[in-house]
Amino acid sequence: MRGGLSKTLALVGAAGLLAVSACGNSDNNSGGSGSSANKDVTVFTWWADGGEKAGLDGLVSTFATDCKDYKFVNSAVAGGAGSNAKQVLANDLQAGKPPSTFQAHAGAELKDYINAGQVDDISQLYKDFGLDKAFPQNLIDNLTVDGKIYSIPANVHRANMVWANPTVLKKANIDGTKAPASVDAWIADLTKLKAAGVAAPLAISKGFAQEMLVEAVLLAELGPDKFKGLWDGKTDWAGGDVTAALNKYKTLLTFTNSDREAIDWPDALGYVNTGKAGYTLMGDWVAAQQVSDKIADTAYTYWPSPGTEGDFQFLSDSFTLPTNGADPDGAKCWLKTVGSAEGQKAFNTKKGSIPARSDANPADYPKYQQSAMADWKSKTIVPSCAHGAACTLGQNNDILSAMSQFSGSPDVAKLQAAFGTAMKTS
Repeated sequence: MRGGLSKTLALVGAAGLLAVSACGNSDNNSGGSGSSANKDVTVFTWWADGGEKAGLDGLVSTFATDCKDYKFVNSAVAGGAGSNAKQVLANDLQAGKPPSTFQAHAGAELKDYINAGQVDDISQLYKDFGLDKAFPQNLIDNLTVDGKIYSIPANVHRANMVWANPTVLKKANIDGTKAPASVDAWIADLTKLKAAGVAAPLAISKGFAQEMLVEAVLLAELGPDKFKGLWDGKTDWAGGDVTAALNKYKTLLTFTNSDREAIDWPDALGYVNTGKAGYTLMGDWVAAQQVSDKIADTAYTYWPSPGTEGDFQFLSDSFTLPTNGADPDGAKCWLKTVGSAEGQKAFNTKKGSIPARSDANPADYPKYQQSAMADWKSKTIVPSCAHGAACTLGQNNDILSAMSQFSGSPDVAKLQAAFGTAMKTS
């Protein structure tokens, strides 16, 4: 699905960097001098459906007000977590046809684009737009690569969330409002559900969803410090504690749906909503999807994945300024909208995520986002490899390939070795 993407990116030679100056962003209405011949701003995302599309629409509405000299052109490619979009983008970048701006996960994922000379340093825009003060320092630190910043985050999401159907759980006398204390306790509840006649108690989908589940297990079993060490080289992938965690992941898969390699995450969520499954693990964009699908608040419950209550596994959708991209002045105006208080409110209230800005008012947001905003400030922050904060695109490609093989033929030793190799060689 994403295999070989890092090799594709590497083929693109470094291009001369665009000069990122304040002059194109000082105008509050246009964000630019209006000198560009082309007023179309082509925005490449993977937000094509549901709550994601609703969030994008909110951002576009703000852009239309703030950047009246420019026209938004939607270049979305459908596919969960950008699985399809990133390959399309890689082809466009290789062909020397970058969009005006493109969506990327903030963090290590950007290194592939940086190393290939495909995105510009926009550190100055942070000062021009006041983002160096509006964004929390811990987020800015995660965005900074060798002293430079290459993207502006639109939001913050939490990955380690479980969504449950309390009616299904009652079949096994399980209280859906309380998270199991550990992965072992969760396995015990899943066993009860299966005994009560639920064929696939844990709904899951292909690709990144399986990677998210294994990350949640590793986080619960290793704790936040050792978990972060898996991605920065301080924790040994060959360790016995990693083996034990992966064996528990293997056990969890025995409770999942047989079509997990054929469906995407909204389908797995649908199994929970329709009573075919008790649980699914997915990021908190589910909150917006449930609203989009008109699922009543009383029909589901949610909590951090078992054993990770004190941890906030973050990811952030961000936008870049591509090197030699179309209409850079218009792209800068889009970036200004993305980072603005108005833009982040319009986007996040519909997307289910929380704003990256520290000055956002929780009262402007629905119930789930209010709790997430509080947790973002109080919980231990850890990154997600599945969503680009902890590893590069190349590393993630290799991990996804290993996950898919494991789904069909679960060999823990082989999976563990593949993880270690991916982090060393990709």
